[in-house]
Amino acid sequence: MDKISVLIIDDHPVFRQGLRDILRAEPDISVVGEGADGDEAQKLAASLDPDVILMDINLPGMNGLQVTRKLKTEKRRSLIVMLTAYDDSEQALHAFRAGASAYCPKDVQPPKLLEVIRHVSRGHYVVGDQLFDREGIEGWMEKGVGQVNRPYVQDAHELFSPLSPREMQILQYVTRGLSNKEIAFALGISHQTVKNHMTAILHKLDVEDRTQAAVYALRHGWVRLQETKL
Repeated sequence: MDKISVLIIDDHPVFRQGLRDILRAEPDISVVGEGADGDEAQKLAASLDPDVILMDINLPGMNGLQVTRKLKTEKRRSLIVMLTAYDDSEQALHAFRAGASAYCPKDVQPPKLLEVIRHVSRGHYVVGDQLFDREGIEGWMEKGVGQVNRPYVQDAHELFSPLSPREMQILQYVTRGLSNKEIAFALGISHQTVKNHMTAILHKLDVEDRTQAAVYALRHGWVRLQETKL
C-alpha cells in the first residue's frame, strides 16, 4: 500500500517537529518535507508533489490562504489541511473557498489529526467533526456564506471604524487575499507605504496579523464576504 506523502508548512520549528514525530510513527504516512513560509510552501509543493499539505494559516509573507489559492490556481494535486491557532467559522469558510480540504485548530488531538489526513487523502472534506463529500462541502459553504452575509450589527455606532479611508481601502484588499506588493501595485503606492499602513491597522485593531484583521473587518460589517472574491 502506498503511503500518504505529507508536507508540513509552519513557521514554528517546535510545532513542525511535533507534527513530524507524530506522523513518522504511522506506517501509512510519510513526511516528505517541511517549510516555514509561503514561498517555501509553493516551491516544495511543486518539487515534492505531496498528497497532503499541513498548512499553517498564519505564515510570514504570503499567508496560508494565499498559498492555498495559488496552488489551486496552478492545478496542484496536493490536498490542503489548514491549521490555525484560533477556530473561527468565518475563517474556515475563507479556507474552503481558497481550496482547502480540511480546517483544524492547532490544539487538535493527534489521533484526530491523523484521521483528518486519512479522510482528506480519500477525497473527503473535514470541518471539525463533520465529514463531507464534494456536494456536502458546497452545501456547507453556501449556508456559511448566507450567515456571513447577514448584517453583523444592528446599531450604527458599532459600524464605526478607527481606520482612515486609505487604511480601510488596504484592509479591503487584505480580505481578498492580496499581498502587500499586490496592494501597492493596485493602489499605485510603494510597498513600504503599504507596510506602514498595515502596521497602523494591526495596532488600531489590536490584532496580531493580517488574517485576524480581515476577520475583524468581516465581523464588524466593514467588508462583506461577497466583496472578498476568494
